[in-house]
Amino acid sequence: MHFTRPRDLLVAGLVALALVYLLFQFAYDSIPRLPTFAGVTLLVLAVVEAVLAYVLRSRIRSGRVIQPVAVARAVALAKASSILGALMVGAWLAAFAYVVPRGAELTAAAEDLPSSIVGVLCGAALIAAAMWLEYCCRTPSDGDQDRPPGATG
Repeated sequence: MHFTRPRDLLVAGLVALALVYLLFQFAYDSIPRLPTFAGVTLLVLAVVEAVLAYVLRSRIRSGRVIQPVAVARAVALAKASSILGALMVGAWLAAFAYVVPRGAELTAAAEDLPSSIVGVLCGAALIAAAMWLEYCCRTPSDGDQDRPPGATG
Protein backbone atom coordinates (compact mmCIF):
# COMPACT_ATOMS: atom_id res chain seq x y z
CA MET A 1 0.00 0.00 0.00
CA HIS A 2 1.29 3.46 -0.89
CA PHE A 3 0.84 6.54 1.23
CA THR A 4 -1.80 8.99 0.08
CA ARG A 5 -0.73 11.51 -2.53
CA PRO A 6 -2.21 15.01 -2.58
CA ARG A 7 -3.19 14.61 -6.24
CA ASP A 8 -5.39 11.62 -5.33
CA LEU A 9 -7.23 13.80 -2.84
CA LEU A 10 -7.52 16.63 -5.35
CA VAL A 11 -9.01 14.34 -8.00
CA ALA A 12 -11.52 12.88 -5.52
CA GLY A 13 -12.53 16.35 -4.36
CA LEU A 14 -12.97 17.68 -7.89
CA VAL A 15 -15.08 14.69 -8.95
CA ALA A 16 -17.32 15.12 -5.91
CA LEU A 17 -17.57 18.86 -6.53
CA ALA A 18 -18.65 18.37 -10.14
CA LEU A 19 -21.19 15.63 -9.40
CA VAL A 20 -22.79 17.35 -6.42
CA TYR A 21 -22.95 20.69 -8.22
CA LEU A 22 -24.80 18.99 -11.09
CA LEU A 23 -27.12 17.35 -8.57
CA PHE A 24 -27.88 20.75 -7.05
CA GLN A 25 -28.51 22.22 -10.51
CA PHE A 26 -31.22 19.67 -11.22
CA ALA A 27 -32.67 18.86 -7.80
CA TYR A 28 -32.02 21.69 -5.33
CA ASP A 29 -35.68 22.69 -5.22
CA SER A 30 -36.71 19.15 -4.20
CA ILE A 31 -34.16 18.38 -1.46
CA PRO A 32 -34.76 19.27 2.19
CA ARG A 33 -32.84 22.00 3.99
CA LEU A 34 -29.25 21.05 4.81
CA PRO A 35 -28.72 20.55 8.57
CA THR A 36 -26.34 23.19 9.93
CA PHE A 37 -24.15 20.74 11.82
CA ALA A 38 -24.24 17.83 9.37
CA GLY A 39 -20.50 18.12 8.78
CA VAL A 40 -19.63 17.85 12.47
CA THR A 41 -19.45 14.05 12.22
CA LEU A 42 -16.35 14.58 10.10
CA LEU A 43 -14.86 16.65 12.91
CA VAL A 44 -15.54 13.85 15.40
CA LEU A 45 -13.67 11.43 13.12
CA ALA A 46 -10.83 13.96 12.83
CA VAL A 47 -10.48 14.21 16.61
CA VAL A 48 -10.44 10.42 16.99
CA GLU A 49 -7.75 10.09 14.33
CA ALA A 50 -5.68 12.90 15.82
CA VAL A 51 -5.72 11.15 19.21
CA LEU A 52 -4.79 7.85 17.56
CA ALA A 53 -1.95 9.57 15.70
CA TYR A 54 -0.63 11.07 18.92
CA VAL A 55 -0.73 7.70 20.71
CA LEU A 56 0.93 5.81 17.87
CA ARG A 57 3.58 8.48 17.41
CA SER A 58 4.51 8.44 21.09
CA ARG A 59 4.69 4.64 21.14
CA ILE A 60 6.83 4.48 18.00
CA ARG A 61 9.20 7.18 19.24
CA SER A 62 9.57 5.63 22.68
CA GLY A 63 10.62 2.35 21.11
CA ARG A 64 7.74 0.34 22.55
CA VAL A 65 6.64 -2.72 20.63
CA ILE A 66 3.61 -2.17 18.44
CA GLN A 67 1.88 -4.89 16.50
CA PRO A 68 2.54 -4.32 12.79
CA VAL A 69 -1.07 -5.18 11.96
CA ALA A 70 -2.23 -2.33 14.23
CA VAL A 71 -0.09 0.14 12.33
CA ALA A 72 -1.28 -1.25 9.00
CA ARG A 73 -4.89 -0.84 10.11
CA ALA A 74 -4.19 2.73 11.20
CA VAL A 75 -2.68 3.50 7.79
CA ALA A 76 -5.70 1.97 6.05
CA LEU A 77 -8.01 4.04 8.25
CA ALA A 78 -6.03 7.18 7.50
CA LYS A 79 -6.06 6.55 3.77
CA ALA A 80 -9.81 5.90 3.70
CA SER A 81 -10.51 8.92 5.90
CA SER A 82 -8.43 11.28 3.79
CA ILE A 83 -10.31 10.20 0.66
CA LEU A 84 -13.63 10.55 2.49
CA GLY A 85 -12.57 14.00 3.65
CA ALA A 86 -11.65 15.02 0.10
CA LEU A 87 -14.98 13.77 -1.24
CA MET A 88 -16.90 15.62 1.46
CA VAL A 89 -14.93 18.84 1.00
CA GLY A 90 -15.74 18.64 -2.70
CA ALA A 91 -19.42 18.02 -1.99
CA TRP A 92 -19.68 20.83 0.56
CA LEU A 93 -17.78 23.19 -1.76
CA ALA A 94 -20.34 22.38 -4.45
CA ALA A 95 -23.11 23.27 -2.03
CA PHE A 96 -21.29 26.48 -1.15
CA ALA A 97 -20.75 27.37 -4.81
CA TYR A 98 -24.42 26.75 -5.55
CA VAL A 99 -25.98 28.64 -2.63
CA VAL A 100 -23.72 31.73 -2.50
CA PRO A 101 -24.95 33.33 -5.74
CA ARG A 102 -28.56 32.42 -4.97
CA GLY A 103 -28.56 33.55 -1.33
CA ALA A 104 -30.15 36.91 -2.05
CA GLU A 105 -33.02 35.49 -4.09
CA LEU A 106 -33.72 32.18 -2.31
CA THR A 107 -34.33 31.95 1.42
CA ALA A 108 -33.39 28.26 1.41
CA ALA A 109 -30.02 29.04 -0.18
CA ALA A 110 -29.25 31.65 2.47
CA GLU A 111 -30.18 29.15 5.20
CA ASP A 112 -27.95 26.44 3.65
CA LEU A 113 -24.84 28.65 3.56
CA PRO A 114 -23.76 27.98 7.19
CA SER A 115 -24.11 24.24 6.58
CA SER A 116 -21.76 24.35 3.64
CA ILE A 117 -19.16 26.37 5.56
CA VAL A 118 -19.25 23.98 8.53
CA GLY A 119 -19.01 21.00 6.18
CA VAL A 120 -15.99 22.35 4.31
CA LEU A 121 -14.13 23.18 7.52
CA CYS A 122 -14.86 19.83 9.15
CA GLY A 123 -13.91 17.93 5.98
CA ALA A 124 -10.62 19.83 5.84
CA ALA A 125 -9.99 18.93 9.49
CA LEU A 126 -10.57 15.25 8.66
CA ILE A 127 -8.09 15.41 5.79
CA ALA A 128 -5.48 17.05 8.02
CA ALA A 129 -5.94 14.53 10.84
CA ALA A 130 -5.86 11.57 8.45
CA MET A 131 -2.69 12.80 6.76
CA TRP A 132 -1.07 13.33 10.16
CA LEU A 133 -2.09 9.82 11.28
CA GLU A 134 -0.59 8.41 8.10
CA TYR A 135 2.61 10.40 8.69
CA CYS A 136 2.83 9.20 12.31
CA CYS A 137 2.69 5.57 11.16
CA ARG A 138 5.92 5.88 9.18
CA THR A 139 9.04 4.25 10.52
CA PRO A 140 11.37 6.92 11.92
CA SER A 141 14.51 7.38 9.86
CA ASP A 142 17.98 7.40 11.33
CA GLY A 143 18.24 11.16 10.80
CA ASP A 144 15.03 11.93 12.71
CA GLN A 145 15.94 14.88 14.95
CA ASP A 146 13.20 14.71 17.55
CA ARG A 147 13.62 11.04 18.50
CA PRO A 148 14.84 10.44 22.02
CA PRO A 149 18.34 8.99 22.32
CA GLY A 150 18.40 5.22 22.35
CA ALA A 151 15.02 4.78 20.66
CA THR A 152 14.84 2.10 18.03
CA GLY A 153 12.61 2.16 15.02
